Amino acid sequence: MHRTRTLAGPLALAVGAGLVLAGGTGTGTAQAAEDRNVARNAGFESGLTGWTCSANSGTTVTSPVHGGAAALKATPAGLDHAKCSQTVAVLPDSTYQLSAWVQGGYAYLGASGTGTTDVSTWTPGSTGWQQLSTSFRTGPSTTSVTVYTHGWYGQAAYHADDVSVFGPDGGGDGDPDPVVPAPPSGLAAGAVTSSSVALSWSPVSGAAGYHVYRDGTRVQSVSGTSATVTGLTADTSYGFQVSAHNAAGESARSAAVTARTAPGGTDPNPNVPKHAVTGYWQNFDNGARVQKLRDVQAQYDIIAVSFADSTATPGQIVFNLDPAVGYASVADFKADIAAKKAAGKSVIISVGGEKGNVTINSDASATAFADSAYALMREYGFDGVDIDLEHGINSTYLTKALRQLSAKAGPGMVLTMAPQTIDMQNTGTEYFKTALAVKDILTVVNMQYYNSGSMLGCDGKVYAQGSVDFLTALACIQLQNGLDPSQVGLGVPASPRGAGSGYVDPSVVKNALDCLTRGTGCGSFKPSRTWPSLRGAMTWSTNWDATAGNAWSDAVGPHVHNLP
Repeated sequence: MHRTRTLAGPLALAVGAGLVLAGGTGTGTAQAAEDRNVARNAGFESGLTGWTCSANSGTTVTSPVHGGAAALKATPAGLDHAKCSQTVAVLPDSTYQLSAWVQGGYAYLGASGTGTTDVSTWTPGSTGWQQLSTSFRTGPSTTSVTVYTHGWYGQAAYHADDVSVFGPDGGGDGDPDPVVPAPPSGLAAGAVTSSSVALSWSPVSGAAGYHVYRDGTRVQSVSGTSATVTGLTADTSYGFQVSAHNAAGESARSAAVTARTAPGGTDPNPNVPKHAVTGYWQNFDNGARVQKLRDVQAQYDIIAVSFADSTATPGQIVFNLDPAVGYASVADFKADIAAKKAAGKSVIISVGGEKGNVTINSDASATAFADSAYALMREYGFDGVDIDLEHGINSTYLTKALRQLSAKAGPGMVLTMAPQTIDMQNTGTEYFKTALAVKDILTVVNMQYYNSGSMLGCDGKVYAQGSVDFLTALACIQLQNGLDPSQVGLGVPASPRGAGSGYVDPSVVKNALDCLTRGTGCGSFKPSRTWPSLRGAMTWSTNWDATAGNAWSDAVGPHVHNLP
């Protein structure tokens, strides 16, 4: 939860240097019939054949991959930013569409030697695959262009796959033209709510993504093999189909599956108020005031016990009560949980944190997580779980794990998440995909609006952390891309000592809450609408709040509880 890494430096440098962020220069002419992908070994299926990587920074891996069986992994080191490039044959005075799928650390895609204006585009990193794309036009005598990917100094390794330089054949030995993929198979409906249906299907070879249809109308496009269709009417039957697509076109639609939404009017978490305050309770002593659960301030509606520990069995978690907290026995701790629940609070076990890591990347590890988490719920009386995994997640298997846990725990389970800002920049990230895939059992996503540096808001502008605009413009991304307002909360430090950066005064938190729910108190960014049912706010931590004299909960708590 408490992290010190900052993203501000490279982002500020890239923007300050006038980096082209989107699009190319090509005004374009109609492409000829012989257009093709002129890149060689575009999917890295033949290792690094055709590619040159600086300082031996590149290699090929079998996981993660976007398509096929291999992808590029390139690792910046020292002053080297892991540039991998190849020279492609092109025709003069022609327009080419350049794209690649990337994930991991900062990733750049560009073309140089175009004979006109060189282009580049980039992304600040993600845990899921994202497509970078731009275009360029060749000069009157240009017959070759260098295309490249690279990372950024001091950042994590990036992955790239399925590079495309699509345009007139320049006479080189580029990869074969893509073919339209086959229709998806195995479409199935999963969990339903009164307003949503979860869908999943089998992957299709050569597909770059999938379109989802509801009763014949396209309603969603995704890169993975699952989606949750929202905005549906309660107790209503719908027909769904999916298609696969790539650069060559769209497949026929799959066989249809029918699902009926649940009746309305049920509250899956009756103890969680409409507007709730979440606080993390520290099961360790790091200089903040040591608390027993009984001492946690009354303003907190959801108390996340931090943290569970992993075992040698992938996916399995346990809880070890730290003697530093001062409990005479585990039984006393359990009694405090029971007392908080009797007072109408929800007490959940948090998984992850800055140092904790639980690997859920297979069916076996998903089951191990669900079984062990449910065992902790039964042993200690926890109401649910919080997912605060900060070292990368696999949306497919984490979704399976959470659904298995929900099936065991029942509809009253409280499920919260605390992703970092980079994890919720778009619906293609693994965290965002997970949140949407479990939307029907999800209580709230309390994104951490700190320790991140500047980030993009929903309007495409860059906002610096520590401002009301940072809170509102980033929350807007979640609110506009599938999460219900009741599933969005603002996660902030309780005091300047609670995080390395990003602390905001409680007055800023209150302004952001008012901006999002009432349309007042906004900064330079003002959303086009309001979301009165926004869930509320979260803080790290109840201990740091107590250290600062409960200044955060005394100010923010009543404000949250008095939202519309």
